[in-house]
Amino acid sequence: MHRPAALQRIIDVYFQETSRTKTVKSGTQVLKQDGFNDRLYWVKSGELSGYLKADKNDLTTKVFSVEPGMFFGVHSFFAQTQQASTTVIAEKDSVLAWIDLTTPAVDVEQYGSLSEQFMPVMVHELAQRQMLTGLQAIEKEKALQKLYAAEQMTTLGQLAAGIAHELNNAVGVLSSKTETVQDAICQFLEENKPNAAPFIDLGISEGQSNTSAQVRQRAKELQAKHMLSRDQARQLARALPQGDVPALWLDNIDEALQYWDVGRDLHDMRIAAKHAANIVRSVKQLGGSDQDYQSDVDVNDTIHKSLALLQSNLRRVNVVLRPAILPAITASSTELVQVWVNIIKNACDAMEQTDAPTIEIITRYSKNRLMITISNNGPMIDEATRRKIFQPNFTTKKGGLSFGLGLGLSIVQRIVHSYGGTIALKSDVDKTKFRIKLPIV
Repeated sequence: MHRPAALQRIIDVYFQETSRTKTVKSGTQVLKQDGFNDRLYWVKSGELSGYLKADKNDLTTKVFSVEPGMFFGVHSFFAQTQQASTTVIAEKDSVLAWIDLTTPAVDVEQYGSLSEQFMPVMVHELAQRQMLTGLQAIEKEKALQKLYAAEQMTTLGQLAAGIAHELNNAVGVLSSKTETVQDAICQFLEENKPNAAPFIDLGISEGQSNTSAQVRQRAKELQAKHMLSRDQARQLARALPQGDVPALWLDNIDEALQYWDVGRDLHDMRIAAKHAANIVRSVKQLGGSDQDYQSDVDVNDTIHKSLALLQSNLRRVNVVLRPAILPAITASSTELVQVWVNIIKNACDAMEQTDAPTIEIITRYSKNRLMITISNNGPMIDEATRRKIFQPNFTTKKGGLSFGLGLGLSIVQRIVHSYGGTIALKSDVDKTKFRIKLPIV
């Protein structure tokens, strides 16, 4: 370690006497706060710590550490109070050298009195203490920031619990009334319009599973083959994403599509109610986990459900879905839907000013794990934002109808981690990509 020449001379001249050198074992108390001390110690080897005890209570805190080449006992020696200001304890076996108030000055004519010669020691120690104070201030600020964040999350948790209680009631009503309305409509049609049953039943059971790009492609084929209007072809493409069109659909296509549309809406309402209930549960628990697991969850199916829920957001977005054949996993279907909805909804919001906005969803299975990649061609997310994006209180949505609490992606991360999975974000000028990996357990 490099030392100024004056400081090195002090060490060479005053701290090499074997008669003023001793070895102390780890745990030895070298100085006691308010105890007698007339020595200035220099640490040759080892490590010691200084502790300060408050006057009014038993609280003791560590205020400094001394390592080889450092001094302690500075205040009591130079101020000549002969009273230690802290308790100093050896953290490791240490070798100490010292001088005391009776030690004579060497080469007084050339270097001056003992106080003058030891001026570099005082300046060196003052600089060391200032640096220590600065580091302690930084650590204190970090601790305060963590405390503020913890208080913020506590307040948010209390608000979430209250909101969740109110929303639970509303979601419960929506869920039960949806089932009631569905049963009433089906019963009415069974009694008065039995030929409508196949259409509404298909809408209720299947909903809409194809993407907007797939709808456009199939609509062109259906329009040309069956001489349909553009609107009829698109709606039929939504209802029957593949295969031949049964004759009963074409006999009275407007009526068939009308009943299918009612069934599709009931299907989406039922899924939305379940999704809302799951969001409420996740916000309320934030650190918990959903126990409503099933052993045969199809991840591709949960992605289709999320796209169905986001139809209004995806009207101007080209969705490219590239699914692989995936094994079923043990999971909560509604939790996975929540993951995809949050990521896709954020992508839609990010691409509001993007020309030809596109979302690409790819699923793969390899090495006993699923990999789901959701990418968009919106603006690049800068590095500072990427570092904070999964924090529970971070949001880039500031006001108006696009406000955000910053909870969506933190909940996504919690859900993914609860399955033993990982989520990563990459972003450049061409593409922003979320990659989720889920193990097959």
